[in-house]
Amino acid sequence: MVYDYIVIAGYFVLVLAAGFSFTKLAKHSTSDYFRGGGRMLWWMVGSTAFMAQFSAWTFTGGAGKAFSDGFAICLVFFANTFAYFCGWAFFSHRFRQMRVDTPSQAIKRRFGTQNETFFSWALIVFSFINAGVWLNALGVFASAVFDADIVVTIIATGLTVLFISVLSGSWGVVSSDFVQTLIVAVVSVACAIVALVKVGGPVEMVANFPGGFVMGPDMNYGLILVGTFIFFLAKQLITIMNLHDSFRFLNAKDSANARKAALLAMVLMGVGSIIWFIPPWAAATLYPDAASDYAALGDKAQDAVYLVFTRNAMPIGTVGLLMAGLFAASMSSMDSALNKNAGIFVRSIYQPFIARRGRTSDDKKLLRVSRVASCVNGILVIAMALYFKSLAELSLFELMMSVSTMIQVPLMVPLILGLVIRKTPQWAPWATVALGLFVSWFTANVFTAHEFAAMVGMPDLTDREAVDMNLMITLAAHIVITAGFFCATTLFYRDGKDANKVETERFFQDLRTPVVSDNEQDDYDRQQRYKLGIMIQIMGAGVLLMMLIPNPLWGRLMYVACALVIFTIGALLQNSARQKSTRAGVRVS
Repeated sequence: MVYDYIVIAGYFVLVLAAGFSFTKLAKHSTSDYFRGGGRMLWWMVGSTAFMAQFSAWTFTGGAGKAFSDGFAICLVFFANTFAYFCGWAFFSHRFRQMRVDTPSQAIKRRFGTQNETFFSWALIVFSFINAGVWLNALGVFASAVFDADIVVTIIATGLTVLFISVLSGSWGVVSSDFVQTLIVAVVSVACAIVALVKVGGPVEMVANFPGGFVMGPDMNYGLILVGTFIFFLAKQLITIMNLHDSFRFLNAKDSANARKAALLAMVLMGVGSIIWFIPPWAAATLYPDAASDYAALGDKAQDAVYLVFTRNAMPIGTVGLLMAGLFAASMSSMDSALNKNAGIFVRSIYQPFIARRGRTSDDKKLLRVSRVASCVNGILVIAMALYFKSLAELSLFELMMSVSTMIQVPLMVPLILGLVIRKTPQWAPWATVALGLFVSWFTANVFTAHEFAAMVGMPDLTDREAVDMNLMITLAAHIVITAGFFCATTLFYRDGKDANKVETERFFQDLRTPVVSDNEQDDYDRQQRYKLGIMIQIMGAGVLLMMLIPNPLWGRLMYVACALVIFTIGALLQNSARQKSTRAGVRVS
């Protein structure tokens, strides 16, 4: 256990160092603080787009679902992959071409000031809830690993993320995301390879999975699984490619880099959709009673299955790496939320408020306000995570899906459809959200899965099928009713009454106009390669030191192989920066 603590401590030092190394780049303006001034390279933007959709929930609630239900969990992540494909094909470069610093500014350009204010408050509140779910998932897992108090874990992790976000803004957030992507990749691939060896290969893993690998146990109606996947495709597109989540691509240095970033996120998500869940699939055969090891977690016991596998099958020290990956995933999701919320608050709430009072504020003062806003946001997220800790009756999978389906989808429907439907009245977005929240309540409390099953003659619906059908009914209702309502509001559009008509036309014109980087971009490119190259090489050296941990030879060789991969990536980045610096005659600092 002492080795695991050392690994985690080393990881925290590395992440904090990455944040410090980019501090200078976030001191120039609020644009630098909120989105890196729109000067980031595609591989940095792609990694943060990927990590924004990846949290500790993947290794906890997602792994628990894989352990119990088999292949079905991949449907959620395949839907993520589809969303990023759509981002590459249509959305990502248009997001960059909106020419804004924050998502709420884009909402203002498209829908007007009234909707900017409404969505600013609504999205800030939703981010508190969502980040609270992620942080709670980490607390559940960490408490199981170290027998630590969940409250202490949540507070300590939350404060660390808060420090990074306040210190260096989006530069620190995105740079740490890239480092964290490598950590997650190393842990996932190493665990997947060992799992396949232990279980006897992929054929044996699939053949011996309890209850059937494709559908899993407790499924009488396979059509429910197919229907859930189809609706998940629409859900993940709505919740990933919308004006609110456009912040991932506002950082890109130009339109071409934004598209490359979406493509990278698509590839990482597509490959990871299988690799992440090989260990819990194997554990279903190797350790079928894994959930009983952590009975104290109640209904969340099976969410610790990744830990059971790592402790039983992997070399000493891997639990530390796994926890580092979990911290990485949760910190990535949370620091992005804090930075985004600070931008929304300052640009769309604080600035308009002081302007109405006839006062002005320079950019340096706004930068200070941004850091204060990040602090307050972080404290509220920690409080939300502590609240979710009390919901012991819900598994992490159900908690995540409930928040996403019932709250996020209604908020995002107008924020994606507004990109393709131009002529809607001013009240259409907020009215759509109001209707969508009612639809969520109705499907959760009135027209439930059991009501629907009784109506269509499915009396033997299992608990698992009831959960999946509830999701499917809610998503279907949002696609038909909520989205249909927004489209129908075009019937009430009156050109002469549209006070935002001119700005809307400019907005759509900008969506069609590519962004090209300026002459100062080369120096930013070199600094990104150089600074991250050093950080990654240091991380590689740290993993290499893990070969000194007393392990079997294969375990030591595993650490050597992981270290070589990481170190090579860092060396290539640093060498690329030096070559470009020499050719340009510029010193990298």
